[in-house]
Amino acid sequence: MTPPVPAARLSPTAALILLALSVVLGMSPWFSAAAALPQLREGWGLNAVQGSWLTLAVQLGFVLGAVLSAALNLADRAQPRVLIAVGALLAAGANAALLLHPGLWGALLARAGVGAALALVYPPALRAMSTYFSRGRGLALGVMVGALTLGSASPHLVNGLGGADWRVVVGVTSALAALGGLLALPVPPGPLATKAPPFRPAQAWRVLTARGPALATLGYLGHMWELYAMWTWFALFFGGVLSGAGQPDALRGAALATFGVVGVGALGCVVGGVLGDRWGRTRLTELSMWLSGGAALLLAGLLLWGDPPPGVVLALSLFWGFWIVADSAQFSTVISEIAPGPYVGTAMTAQLALGFTLTAVTIALVPLLLPRLGWAGLFALWSLGPLLGALAMRALRGTPDAARIAGGRG
Repeated sequence: MTPPVPAARLSPTAALILLALSVVLGMSPWFSAAAALPQLREGWGLNAVQGSWLTLAVQLGFVLGAVLSAALNLADRAQPRVLIAVGALLAAGANAALLLHPGLWGALLARAGVGAALALVYPPALRAMSTYFSRGRGLALGVMVGALTLGSASPHLVNGLGGADWRVVVGVTSALAALGGLLALPVPPGPLATKAPPFRPAQAWRVLTARGPALATLGYLGHMWELYAMWTWFALFFGGVLSGAGQPDALRGAALATFGVVGVGALGCVVGGVLGDRWGRTRLTELSMWLSGGAALLLAGLLLWGDPPPGVVLALSLFWGFWIVADSAQFSTVISEIAPGPYVGTAMTAQLALGFTLTAVTIALVPLLLPRLGWAGLFALWSLGPLLGALAMRALRGTPDAARIAGGRG
């Protein structure tokens, strides 16, 4: 009898390239509304709070999708490439629904659909990569989160280059997401993949309440406290800086600057992955959060001192954008190293669900607190999260779990 032909596998490098491209394109609808928010507010007659809900709806949709995915153990029990393809195609369709002018409530439902669909893209992509890499896993997942960062930044570039028509942003990002979903299909599970575990809805809670994963999740929450609030509102902040300095075409300048500030985080993710693998994940995450929180505090101080030149603000913001996300992938990598193997994907998804729940709070607070605190006060408030998160990662370095992180480097 002829033995069965083994399933074809990709090399880890080929799988990483394909999945990174898939995530770059697939996640692009996330900030499509935020990138075109000034035009949407003007064209649809939205106030600041209504405009913020276009982004909040995505965050809350992602949380709902991630919670359901974690409860169903989808990232561990289903083929990641199938989940990614389905999620990206659904996100493309929900994003394109904005072109139908569905009104505010219809737009909010469509944006929530984008978030829920992308919960099938991001966590399974991280899980898939963890099955290809043991050594160098931090760098591999860093590349994946760097891809997400570029995907999140891309609508701002489209907006900056394509003019004020929000339809261009929505149409292009929808097409990119559909293409991204298709690119995931040739990527099978890696050689470190495990058999599908039993269905256990409560497993995510059991994993994340253990001491090591709980500290890693606290660190992740500190990181997320500032990340999406800064990404969401930076264009509005920097547009005000440019307008105050008398710069022409402030909207386009703010869009391009936001692409730079968010997009430079992709390089930060790669650097963070290298340092996490070689120097230690708890050390890298702690350093990244000290630098990120410090940049927020320094920018707050400059704003309180006076009206700093746009070039100075942009330079400091690029530094902030680099470090604000350099540690992001390392929290998921830590979970992949210390959580029970069969339920790594479930634990990652649950951690992401908690983090994105927090981002919804910080994003929603901005329109409420900005008139009272100003940007300086908000930046100071945002700095508290990473400073507390850094302390959590320092505590994790002193636990027995540290011996299992980054080959024993902690």
